[in-house]
Amino acid sequence: MRILTATAIATVALGAAAAPAHAQSNGPEVLVRARAIWVSPTERSGPVTPGFPGSEVGVGDSVMPEVDFTLKPTKHIGVELILATTRHEAKGRGTLSGIDTLASTWVLPPTLTLQYHFAPDAKVRPYIGAGVNYTIFYSEHASDALENAIGPTKVSLDDSFGYALQAGTDVDLTDKIFLNFDVKYIDMDTTARLDTNGTINTSRIHIDPLVFGVGVGTRF
Repeated sequence: MRILTATAIATVALGAAAAPAHAQSNGPEVLVRARAIWVSPTERSGPVTPGFPGSEVGVGDSVMPEVDFTLKPTKHIGVELILATTRHEAKGRGTLSGIDTLASTWVLPPTLTLQYHFAPDAKVRPYIGAGVNYTIFYSEHASDALENAIGPTKVSLDDSFGYALQAGTDVDLTDKIFLNFDVKYIDMDTTARLDTNGTINTSRIHIDPLVFGVGVGTRF
């Protein structure tokens, strides 16, 4: 959260200092961006119970491409939808630290934010946003190391609904093409279930990732 706050302050300051360069027409504008994103969970979890007291679950980082679309009905207001999917590994900690990788899963986290753009006619255009996220976990698999330790295991993760916060900056390269820098915090919680021959173990995991993005975009 400190990183997100610092980014918001920095982008607002940059925008305030930028000279006007781009003027949006009176009609709606559509921005399309392609970014590389780094998803870095700030995770914490409860123990895997009842079978593994004193254990915790960590979640690894992931880097993937992402596409997002922003509709600006006015110069200052935008609505952004991001589309991306990332793969993450669950790591054993505490009494499970001997099993480095417990499982893997793919994550589909469509996120919708309402944005305020501070300097819509400037070359450097900072924005902040807030919205909602719905995360779908799919293709969950137990690792070989976990199954070698406890037996064949089915893994499932509950989907998550939460809020999202955002700050970023667009920087013009031409009249139509611009660079983008973006950071988001996503409230993302799930319950993991391990089914080993009918024996169920569960853990509540607060993933809560920071999502850092950099890329290029165009406007229509």
